[in-house]
Amino acid sequence: MRGLPALLRAVPARLFRRPPRPDARMMTLRSSSGSSLTELIAGLTPELREKALTHSSWVDRRTESYERLEFLGDSVLGLAIASALCRRYPESKEGDLARLKAFVVSRASCAEVAERLDIAGLILEQAPAPETKRREIAGNSTILGNVLEALIGAVFLTYGFEQTRSAVVEAFEEQIRYAVTGHVDHKSALQELLAPRGLQPSYRLVEELGPAHARVFTSEVSVGGRTRGSGTGTTIKRSEQAAAREALASISAEADSRGRSAGGSSSEARGEGD
Repeated sequence: MRGLPALLRAVPARLFRRPPRPDARMMTLRSSSGSSLTELIAGLTPELREKALTHSSWVDRRTESYERLEFLGDSVLGLAIASALCRRYPESKEGDLARLKAFVVSRASCAEVAERLDIAGLILEQAPAPETKRREIAGNSTILGNVLEALIGAVFLTYGFEQTRSAVVEAFEEQIRYAVTGHVDHKSALQELLAPRGLQPSYRLVEELGPAHARVFTSEVSVGGRTRGSGTGTTIKRSEQAAAREALASISAEADSRGRSAGGSSSEARGEGD
């Protein structure tokens, strides 16, 4: 896939004079073409794309930065990936889907996709700030992921969800495949799962066995002071990954149990009312 800066230079100037929202006919035509996320970003109006590239430290009011678009893009990204996972894996439990989604939409994943799409090059060429400031944020992987989400939000506003969903899933396909094949960073997935609840996992080494050349480590992970998982491995990192995997399974099982209980209570309540 060509980088965004090169593609933007190749796009005819007429594309940058389009209204913020294409008419229904234009959306139908572009939807049938299966445009990539790179192409959709290239087709944004200059004003909307510029806002998606504007860091909050560059403006007097934060609402003039990319933050609102990032907020929107984060939700669009999550829904796009969740819908793709549900369609592809109809037999998977909610907990398994949540684990996959947490990895695919994580900050690390967004940073990797941003690198593949050359978001840094787009910032360096088009962000509305002096070169020193552009270089500063272009070298920050977290900010690159934030800018990518802002651009996804801008694409959603311009083209609607279905076309954005298709392009986003294509752009994150490598992350999806990596997650499904089991190469998941369980520690990151657990942290992403707990973050919306304001919680953080805490790891501790509880046992170390065997000779120096064949050590086996056991670690535990706690959440809110409660041990949620333990695991063993030939390194401390591997034992922590195993503990995080067990914690994810435990939390998912609890969520399933609560869901069944709530469903049963609702059914009983409806039965009492008959």
